[in-house]
Amino acid sequence: MAIATLIRPPSIVGRYALTLNGTPPLSAAYLAGSLTAAGHEVQVIDAVGEALHAMHPGYRPDILINGLTVAQIVERIRPDCQFVGISCLFSHEWPLIRELVAAIAARFADVPIALGGEHATAVPELCLDESPLLTACALGEGEETIVELVQACAVEGAEARARALAAVAGLVLRGPHGPLRTAPRARIRDIDDIPAPRWDLTPIEPYLAGGFSFGVDRGRTMPLLATRGCPYSCTFCSSPKMWTTRYSTRSPALVVDEIEDFVRRYRAENFDFYDLTAIIERDWILEFCRLLDARQLHITWQLPSGTRSEALDEETLRAMYRSGCRNVSYAPESGSPRTLQAIKKKVKLERLEASMRAAVRAGLNVKANILIGFPDESIEDLRETLRFVVRMARIGVHDASVWTFSPYPGSELFDGLRAAGKLPRLDDDYYAALLSYSDISGATSYATALDSKQLQRYRLAGLLLFYGASYLTHPARPVRSLYNIATRRYESRMEMSFGNLVRRLATARAHMLSSS
Repeated sequence: MAIATLIRPPSIVGRYALTLNGTPPLSAAYLAGSLTAAGHEVQVIDAVGEALHAMHPGYRPDILINGLTVAQIVERIRPDCQFVGISCLFSHEWPLIRELVAAIAARFADVPIALGGEHATAVPELCLDESPLLTACALGEGEETIVELVQACAVEGAEARARALAAVAGLVLRGPHGPLRTAPRARIRDIDDIPAPRWDLTPIEPYLAGGFSFGVDRGRTMPLLATRGCPYSCTFCSSPKMWTTRYSTRSPALVVDEIEDFVRRYRAENFDFYDLTAIIERDWILEFCRLLDARQLHITWQLPSGTRSEALDEETLRAMYRSGCRNVSYAPESGSPRTLQAIKKKVKLERLEASMRAAVRAGLNVKANILIGFPDESIEDLRETLRFVVRMARIGVHDASVWTFSPYPGSELFDGLRAAGKLPRLDDDYYAALLSYSDISGATSYATALDSKQLQRYRLAGLLLFYGASYLTHPARPVRSLYNIATRRYESRMEMSFGNLVRRLATARAHMLSSS
């Protein structure tokens, strides 16, 4: 048995981000569950959950760190720890994690340190090169890999340990002549067999009590995964490299069992599905809704991350509402058929609009995610997207996010831009630029047809057109939104974002007055 410490790093945000999206550490909880089931002792350090309201200067003046400091994280590691695993889900976290690895290695010189997550999977050789005290990078799905990795690191003797590590599939290690990739690891076939997440090892209560979640604040909220992977290959997404295109679903009955267990153990009232693409199989969602209805748990649930529309017809959407679903996010990304084809987003806009109309009629609060500024996108493509944004507002869609494209490591577009020499060196400025999606004040353009200032103007135009058309078509909405913001009874992400912004500004003003 080994003693393993799993670290969820602090959150990195732009200085002008509207919200701090502190979310429970789902990946760390799942990895802890697998290690516990294998007989290991686990410590989880959730640097966000242990300091949800703490803010520190980041690695650039326009960057803030939300959570524990590096020194505080190192201080919390058990002195008898034998393995440290760090999650790097988002590439903009890498400069901080690089610092964290160095600090841990200085304090625990003989303890192996492994990195996992989307960034480690996308550019493992870069991680090993820039962080010379890092032992290994784990690629892709982590539950099976981490168990074998911890066991291999516990082998006595340097040569024997090196052989044991080389036998673990799904790693990138330091070899005698440079980085060494071990055998590829197959995806977990039966995801129902994955051990349950160990939420008891995490600071889950501050998230529940404070309304911190991925979706709209509807009370004590727990995260869930009903599926793994995504069968699509959008060129801006790193999912194919992280998960492959294998799509797996859990048993609907087991998901409902998990919901009921969380209601009992944590008094959960709402559930956010963190799936990459939650609803593809119509029969699955109808069975899930039927089982949830039968339990009469009186909870709500949401799909905040963006899903597809093919399975979301009138019958399915009404079944979702009856079973407690209140918020649905669609991910059309663009209103230009040419752009959709270029980014391999297999969406039929007419079908999508029909599904949105049905969702609004069913009583669901509907959000749509738009992404602009793809490398080959033309001005006419952007104008088509703006016209689509107006159509969505008239349909009755409640919320729209207009984000700007960033070349994320692991995505097809990232690889293409690097091969063409159009990406700068992957330095801290590049990583900071990845945050433009959440920071309304800036955007970096990689499109040949427009510069960064033009891209920012199109982003602002998209938001103004959407909410202008929405409030003109549905004049009662602004009054309702102001009431919801004032009473903190949010129905949409927009309302919650502005409510949080008002509270942040009030807190900052109170701090300034008390300091003067």
